Formats: sequence, C-alpha cells, structure tokens
Amino acid sequence: MDTSSIDTGGMQLNTKRRWLAEAVELFSSMRFAISLLTLIAIAAVIGTVLKQNEPMPNYINQFGPFWFDVFGKLSLYAVYSAWWFLLIMAFLVLSTSLCIIRNAPKMLKDMSSWRDNVREQSLRNFHHRAEWRSTASRTELLQQLTAHIGRIGYKFKVVEKENATLVAAKRGAANKWGYIFAHSAIVIICIGGLLDSDMPIRLQQWFMGKVPFDGSGVIAQIPEKHRLPLGNPTFRGNTLIPEGTSSETAIIPQQTGVLIQDLPFTIQLNKFIIEYYSTGMPKLFASEVVVKDHETGKTFPATIKVNEPLIYKGIAVYQSSFEDGGSHLKLTGYPMTGSKAVTFAMSGDVGGSTPLKNSNGNDYTVEWSGFRAANVENMSRNGQDVRAVNAKQSFNEQLSTDISKHLGSAAKNANNKDLKNVGPSVQYKLRDKNGQAKEFNNYMQPMLIDGAYMFLAGTRDSPSEAFRYLRIPADDEDTVAEWMRLRAAIANPELRSVAAQRYAERAMPDANGQVQKLREQLAESSKKGLAIFAGDGGQASGYFAISKFLEQIPAVDQEKAADVFMKILNGSLWDLWQVAREKDGLPAITLDEKHARFLQLATNAVSDSFFYGAPVYLQLSGFDEIKASVLQVTRSPGKKVVYLGCLLLVLGVFSMFYIRERRLWIWVRDEATAGGNGAHAMMALSSQRKTLDFEHEFEDLKQQLMQGNMPITAEAHERA
Repeated sequence: MDTSSIDTGGMQLNTKRRWLAEAVELFSSMRFAISLLTLIAIAAVIGTVLKQNEPMPNYINQFGPFWFDVFGKLSLYAVYSAWWFLLIMAFLVLSTSLCIIRNAPKMLKDMSSWRDNVREQSLRNFHHRAEWRSTASRTELLQQLTAHIGRIGYKFKVVEKENATLVAAKRGAANKWGYIFAHSAIVIICIGGLLDSDMPIRLQQWFMGKVPFDGSGVIAQIPEKHRLPLGNPTFRGNTLIPEGTSSETAIIPQQTGVLIQDLPFTIQLNKFIIEYYSTGMPKLFASEVVVKDHETGKTFPATIKVNEPLIYKGIAVYQSSFEDGGSHLKLTGYPMTGSKAVTFAMSGDVGGSTPLKNSNGNDYTVEWSGFRAANVENMSRNGQDVRAVNAKQSFNEQLSTDISKHLGSAAKNANNKDLKNVGPSVQYKLRDKNGQAKEFNNYMQPMLIDGAYMFLAGTRDSPSEAFRYLRIPADDEDTVAEWMRLRAAIANPELRSVAAQRYAERAMPDANGQVQKLREQLAESSKKGLAIFAGDGGQASGYFAISKFLEQIPAVDQEKAADVFMKILNGSLWDLWQVAREKDGLPAITLDEKHARFLQLATNAVSDSFFYGAPVYLQLSGFDEIKASVLQVTRSPGKKVVYLGCLLLVLGVFSMFYIRERRLWIWVRDEATAGGNGAHAMMALSSQRKTLDFEHEFEDLKQQLMQGNMPITAEAHERA
C-alpha cells in the first residue's frame, strides 16, 4: 500500500454539525478499523478456547454458578452470534466501506495519472537518477529509449516540453487494485457471514414470537411458535433418522431449547452404510435415502456421503455422523453390594428406560443413552501400572498416588497409537428416586491391557467429565464371574472368618505348643485385615482404608508394617477365593503364576470398585442393532458471497505484496557535442517500497539506457 497516497486518518466531512463530522472521521479512520479487528481477534480466541453452544449444565459444572452467570451475561457461550460480536462486525463493515469510499477514487485517479507535470530541476532531487550524453539526436535517442522501456514492460507517454521532451512511464500500477480488492473482500466476507449467521432466526424470535422448545414429545405435535417457516433464509440444523424411518424437519439447538425447522421435502433413510479399515477405524459413512418433494410429490433416490452432500432446493444435506437408532439390548446384571453374586437378566431399547429395583430398597431407573457396535481404542501400553511401587515413596504416599489414579483410563495413550476395534459398548444413566444420575459406559468384551484381559466399566458424574474406568480382570472363561464371586466373598464376614483360619493353618501347618497361639494370632490378624479391606465399621474401604489404618503406626515402622500387612492380606484373599468357590460347589484353583496375577488384579479392582458409585454392574450380553444417520441440513445463501470475498482477498493480498509500482521519467533535450548536435538525457526512477530488488532494477535499467553513451557524474554536472 502506498502510504504516500493513503491517509490513515478519517474522512473529513464538510458540515456545520461538528459531532457528525467527528463521528464520520472516527468511523472511517484506520485506527478505528484496527481496533475493531483487535476486538474480533480477542473474541475469536475466546470462542476457540471456550467450547461453544454446549448444554448449559456443562458450563455450570465447569465454572460454578457465579462465573456461569457472568459468562452467560457476556454471551460467551455463543460468541459468534452474540449481539456485541455482530455489532462489531457491522461497525467493521461500515468503517471499511467508508475507508474504500475515501481512498478508492484517489487511487483510481492516481493509477490513470502519468504525473507528467514534472520539471527537469525536480528530477534532480530524486535519489535514484542518472544523466548521460549521446551523440544521437534527440529524436533518435527518444526512439531508442521508448523502444527499450516498452520491451521491459513499461507503459509510457511522450510529452513535449519547452526545448525538451519528457517520457513519463509506469509499471505495476495494478498494485492499487490490491488495496481496493483486500478492503472490499473484508466487507463482502462480513456481509456473507452476517447472511449465514443466526440473525434471521433472532429477528424471528424478536418480532414474530418464535421461542425455543424445551420440553419433549412428538415433533409433529410441537406448536407453531416453536417452528420456523419454509421461507427461513438461513439455518443450520441436524436431523437424526433411524433406518426405515423418515424426517421432514431439522433441529436447531438454542441455549434454552431447540427450534424446529420445517423442510420442503422428506428424507427417508433406507440404509446406513459404514465401512472400516483393518485397524477398525471407519473409512466410509454413507446414507442411502429417498427424497420426496412436498410440492410436486416427486421422489428420487440419493446417496449422501462425507464431503458429498445432497443439494436440493437450495438446501444442502451433509453426512454429519451416526448414532444408535433404538437398538434392542440384552444385559446381565451383577450386584456390586452385599455378600451375594446373584445375577439377573435385563433388557432395554436405546432411547428408552427400564426400572431397576435394588435389594437395599432403593429404586433406580436405567436410561439407555447409547450403543456402539464398534469402538476403536488406542491399545498401547498405558504408562506405568497404577499399582507400581516406587521405592522412593512411603507406603502411604504410594497408596495416595494409587487412589488418585483409581479407575484409570480406557487404555488410551496420546503418544503411542495401536488402534484396534475392541467391540461393542453400551452407555446408560442410572437415576435414583431423587432424580440424581450417574453415567456409565461398559464394554462388552475384555481388552488386553498390560498383558492381561480386562473388562472396562466407565463412570462419570456429569457429561462434561471424561469417563473413569474400573478394570475388572477376566477369568479363565473370559467372564467377570470369578471377580464377582471374590467381591461378594470379601463382603461376607462368615466367609472371611473361614478364610482367615485356613490361611493361618496353611501358613503355620505345625501347631504344637506355642505355635498354636501364634497361629491364632495370625488368624486374627488375617480376619482383621480382611475386615479393614472390606470397609467394616467405617466409611473407608480397599487400599484407602489400609492407608488410614497404617497412619496410626509410627512413621518409622510404617513401611515394615505395610509389607507384613499386604503379605497377610494377599494370602488371606487367596484362601477366601477358594472358600467362595467351595461354597458354590466348584473345585479349588491351582496356585500358579496366572492365577496369582489374576488375584492381584482382582484385588486392585475390588479396591477400585468402592469408587464405582453404582449398586449394579450391567454387562452387555446381546443386541439387535438399529443404526441411525445424523444429517446436517443447511441453507447458506452467504456461502457464495464469502467465496467471492475470499477470491478478492487472495487477489488483493497478492497484488499488494507481489506487484510493485514503479514510476520512470526520462527528460531529453538537445545539447551540442564535439562531434556535432547531440542530446542530453536524465532518468529518474521511483517506487513505493525501496528494496534490494529495486536497487538492482535501477542499476540494470541505468546500464541498459546509458549503454554506449557518456555518463555525467554529479561532479561534472556541477563543473558545467
């Protein structure tokens, strides 16, 4: 941009109303436009860092009631549709438009101007100039000079002056178009963005009585005040269509509910297609649909793929994602409390709910919120085991670290990737009679994690949190039955007492005399250790209860006491497992490395299960999948406007940065030489940006124009 011809101030309005002149000067000034761009950049940062258009409970859980209210009043949850953001955009359009109106006529005039009103003396004041004498006549020299500058791309004009001839030339004048295109692009893109914003929907809410719908029910029965007409100029919504069903509306999310957008056609989903790579990653989403026009009754088939939308009547239908369309689920329930591992059958449909009666008298409702037949997980080793012992930590510090990592992750590691399809999963909410709910996500099949197969059972308290996973080791039959048996046995005082006695007898088989008393003491210690781990007589349980118990021991003796305690506990749990199997009429388990590893993992899982927060564990045992396609339906009239603006922006930036304007003047007059009549020439070159390339260009041009002629130095000119 030529700063010599562009004023950074504002437009000067010739009016007697001073306030109006000052307002116009401010709005059209460059400082005002830069300030607006700075505010837009800050708003864009906020909109990037803070997730937009999330459910309001998510923000309450994340920020708390006070900041939730503050951010809500500032409209930070929907920055790009906030009134203040749209106002900034409107002022930016106004400011840039005034800037174009102020500068474009001057630039166009300057582009067509030859600047041929210069004098010989004024050319001598240029830094980049050169003079030389030629034995050729003035006419011959002019022909040589104009022919050369024409060959190298200069446009020129020959002007006869008094006793001289001026050649005014220019090159790269299109640089000025760069300014006009770039600033026009800002206006056009902003207008296109405003056309595609939710401003038309807001206007309908303000002046036509449209309000978001925050209830539930059949879409066709939702009142008219919650529905947007077919003539709505712009919208962006989603529609979920299960296989075999159809939809003629789109859902537009709002902060306080949803608006229903009626469509001029019906979309029926015949089949949803999903294909996978060998790693289990999806490679194709496609919806085979039939579209029926409401006005003509015409029907036609179509296939909607990712990046291959269906466009009909100015409405684009994109393949957005997929969901469950109401799959039928079969599950097996395992009680997580009490001393019995009695299973029960359960069933439900995704999107529905099933009552659940608990043995403790508390009634629950299971709300089936999701089902996925395939899950691609990163199965790389998830760092160090949360039970790993660090020799530099005390036992209590180790337990504190372990507890802080309880339930772990779903075998995900961002650094190393080993993507595999780990099979189906079910997601549901368990809601108590007070309306409080926790969400769960359980995988159907065990996963190989750190060399052992685990069933992952996820839990979280709110949708804004990530799932924390309980890892239940799979037994020899690849089920959770043995773990459930051990968990129930730990909660049974009678079985714990029998197991403690057997452990003492196994640890001290020769019980004559004094040894008998030691065996009894060992049995009592074993019984007490199991009771502490089970959480009897207190709120703490598992490893956390052990940590609390060891705090009562002097710090210098804690490590030794912990080592003894854990050896007794592990040995007692082995006998407890055998007692539980004997009670159920099953043979004893062989004590080997495999089963010892299972017992250790099972013990860890039992400790973690006290944090699971559910009275039952529901394991998926069968399903009848029904897919549903999520389609994004948009009408965006500003899209082509934005494309035009982007094209102008590219052309403008290219012109401003890569096209340099140069002005060349050559003053030629007659001058007598020793050999007769000759000519004197003086050349001056100017550019809006002085760069090394310009310096080289000037030197090359000077050498080419002076070739074969006698240059005149500054000293020679002064002597003359």
